[in-house]
Amino acid sequence: MSERSSSSPPSVADSGRAAPVELGGSVWLRAGPETLGGAARIALLAAIRDTGSITAAAKAVGLSYKAAWDAVDAMNNLAGEALVMRSVGGKGGGGTTLTPRGHRLIETFVAVEREHRKFIERASAAIEHFEGDWALIGRIGMKTSARNQLYGKVSAVVRGSVNDEVSLALPGGQTIVAVVTHESTEALGLVVGAPALALVKASWVMLAADHAALGQPLRLSARNQLRGIVTQVTRGAINAEVSLALDGPAGSEADPNATVMTAIVTNDSVATLGLAAGKPAIAVFKASSVILGTVD
Repeated sequence: MSERSSSSPPSVADSGRAAPVELGGSVWLRAGPETLGGAARIALLAAIRDTGSITAAAKAVGLSYKAAWDAVDAMNNLAGEALVMRSVGGKGGGGTTLTPRGHRLIETFVAVEREHRKFIERASAAIEHFEGDWALIGRIGMKTSARNQLYGKVSAVVRGSVNDEVSLALPGGQTIVAVVTHESTEALGLVVGAPALALVKASWVMLAADHAALGQPLRLSARNQLRGIVTQVTRGAINAEVSLALDGPAGSEADPNATVMTAIVTNDSVATLGLAAGKPAIAVFKASSVILGTVD
């Protein structure tokens, strides 16, 4: 028997005000490595117990007759013994009943689920700063192939004829712009003030020397130009991995706690641009290279 606790990040209403995060969870029964079932299958067993008919039970829980029998067969097989018995013939034309083990399984599940709810309530009440901590746990637990995973809050959404331009304000003050479809904006709940993640592969990031101090502003078509200080250069046989600590809007020194952007560039580019720890640089990437995501 196992339990899964989960929580969703704030859902953003039309007003832009986030709903409070609440701890939730569900209980699942397991037979060895296989999942015997959760609330849905136990509800099917309970409906069979109450109605004595697989047809009526399937209707009660919103399943087709075939799907109900498939679930029953799976539970019987995984349990290693019958939980549901079919009876045929007789005055009433046959029916479906639970075995003693089936009845016991329902009682056990109900008891465990009741205790699980109590645990969730106690945990929610006992943990301070739960909402912020749980959102952070969700973000750091996410696995993706994109090297750059930047957290921020939506600062603007500009609707276009086909796509939307979404701006994400980073903690240090700089902004990432992404172009996504209308459907993605709505599905992800991307409205001003909503938390989101920007994913950018290191191979999509170009680097440029920062000559702004010399009166030579960088002029490129790429929408995203994030300034920072090189913190590390790791050379390979052909390419180098360059890490950049992003500044605040007017910052000029590397902050050890700053958001870090990583790029993969050639060793020749590192030499040409003079990229070394402590040197200013600009991470450049197109708005179409940014993938936005939210944590459920």
